[in-house]
Amino acid sequence: MSWAEAGFEVLGQRVLWIDLVGNACALGTVYLAIKRTVWTWPVQLTGTVLLFIASVNAHITGNALKQVLFGVLAVYGWVKWAKGTRDGAALPIRPATARERAALCAAMAVGTVAVALTFTALNARGWHISWAPWPDAYIFVGSAVATWAQGRALVDFWLVWVAVDLVGVPLAFSSGLVVSGLVYGVFLVMVLIGFRGWLRQARALAVQRQETEAMAA
Repeated sequence: MSWAEAGFEVLGQRVLWIDLVGNACALGTVYLAIKRTVWTWPVQLTGTVLLFIASVNAHITGNALKQVLFGVLAVYGWVKWAKGTRDGAALPIRPATARERAALCAAMAVGTVAVALTFTALNARGWHISWAPWPDAYIFVGSAVATWAQGRALVDFWLVWVAVDLVGVPLAFSSGLVVSGLVYGVFLVMVLIGFRGWLRQARALAVQRQETEAMAA
């Protein structure tokens, strides 16, 4: 047995350590994002690598490809936050502009349609990528958009995660994945806490900038 197959039994269900630790890293990523620390990204990258390996071993190609995308976005976010917090500076979080919000919504809409049609076409060819192409595509694209916006330190990324979780929670429960549904529920609570904290911090930073500009005038 390889290290990637190591695990333990819980109520007759095999639990892989690599899957457990990978998902724990995902929860840790949300907590660290609430704290606005650059450690958010190495933890997310670690979880992504572990879940990629778990998906490959389980022959879940679609999920493995998703982890590759999230790994690339994690590196992007790591670089952006490292630059933004250089020399001990606070992460320059801010609300998205109207143009940025329009771009996020457009990416969600167009991306969901494109990915759902791709999943449907692959299913028709016998790949069995997803039994629910549209909600799966929505969650996949929404997660990617949220991670990208998080990398740019936009407060609105939390709202994208809320939109994703509102579909992810009922989908998991309706699929019989009770544990996954509960995890999504925990994510939703943490996301709401994160949004409130980031919004408060963004407003405080805006006031500080206005005061600095007024003193310099």
